[in-house]
Amino acid sequence: MDGKLAVIGLGSIGSMALWQASRLTDSVVGFEAHSPAHSRSAAGGDTRLFRMIYRGNPGYFPVLERSRELWAELEAETGQDILTRCGGLSIGTDSGTYLRSLFETTRATGGIHQILSREEMAIRYPQHNLRADDVAVYDPNAGALRTDRAITAAVSAAEANGATVNINTPIESITETDDGVVITSGASTWTFDRVIVASGAWSQQLMPDYLKAHTETKRIFLSWFVARDAEQFAPEKFPVFIRISGDRSMYGAPAMDGVTVKATLDGRGVSTPAADGVPRDLSTAEITETMETVSEFFPGLIPSIVRSDAFPDLFTSDSQPLMGFFGGTSRIYSATGYSGAGFKMASGYGEIAANEALGKRWWDGLDFLRPERFHAS
Repeated sequence: MDGKLAVIGLGSIGSMALWQASRLTDSVVGFEAHSPAHSRSAAGGDTRLFRMIYRGNPGYFPVLERSRELWAELEAETGQDILTRCGGLSIGTDSGTYLRSLFETTRATGGIHQILSREEMAIRYPQHNLRADDVAVYDPNAGALRTDRAITAAVSAAEANGATVNINTPIESITETDDGVVITSGASTWTFDRVIVASGAWSQQLMPDYLKAHTETKRIFLSWFVARDAEQFAPEKFPVFIRISGDRSMYGAPAMDGVTVKATLDGRGVSTPAADGVPRDLSTAEITETMETVSEFFPGLIPSIVRSDAFPDLFTSDSQPLMGFFGGTSRIYSATGYSGAGFKMASGYGEIAANEALGKRWWDGLDFLRPERFHAS
């Protein structure tokens, strides 16, 4: 054996799984095809939104609560500023499906929130140009996660705990034997008792066929704008936001660098043949819709894209992650398929994956994430 546990992919989830596993064993090894937080990973683009108020399965709420605690632990352990706690806004039409779904989830979870009328928004957050029937929900526990800092901090913390990290080592195959799991990269092989697959859009080649049939790689793009008055879009004054108003939708984060504001069209993931071949430039249609939406939503932003990029992520057919062993008596644990929405819970997912893969603890209430849900499909 070369170790008790291998973590393949040290991005959003894999870095956190490595960190958490290093707290449980001194025999964990991480493998990264490039380097942690490399510019083509699904975590690219500087920031991701953290929020406790959301629409979706209430089963995510305990993972979010634990993730918030773990982000603070990672900050304390590494001295890095990872989660900027600036609050968050969910904005939509008062009779629309977006807020209706959000309220249904919030009633089930009991998440702390405040409803803001259009008039209250105009006073507190005048940066938003709202439509006549728009209202907002304020989440005091939301904020912006610095993705690069989070990943590199988690890997550094794992190494400090005794974990081994192999960079520029793409894993090409994994094979289960009677004795363990053999992984290969070029002419090199290693054998581990258990393996976590957390390589995002590059995970498909390591999956069994029944999971490949329910996953696809999609391209996610991001865009940034310059504020006319950067102070008005600083984290102290401008919370992270998601807005779905009628025919337009956008999400974003404050000017974390003091200059540019992230404002990106919501829900625009498009299938792409391969993770390595994602077109980085925005299409003419993407540019046009983005600039039109910013012009309407944010008069305080200059409606010209000053920076954009695109990244791959692995999506499942039901948009829920794949958290659990591949099936039966498998020693291979899946921690992938986060469908463009995994980073806010990455620290919590990492703790779950590390504990379950090592046989330390099993989480109840996550059946909707388990890979076996696709067995009968």
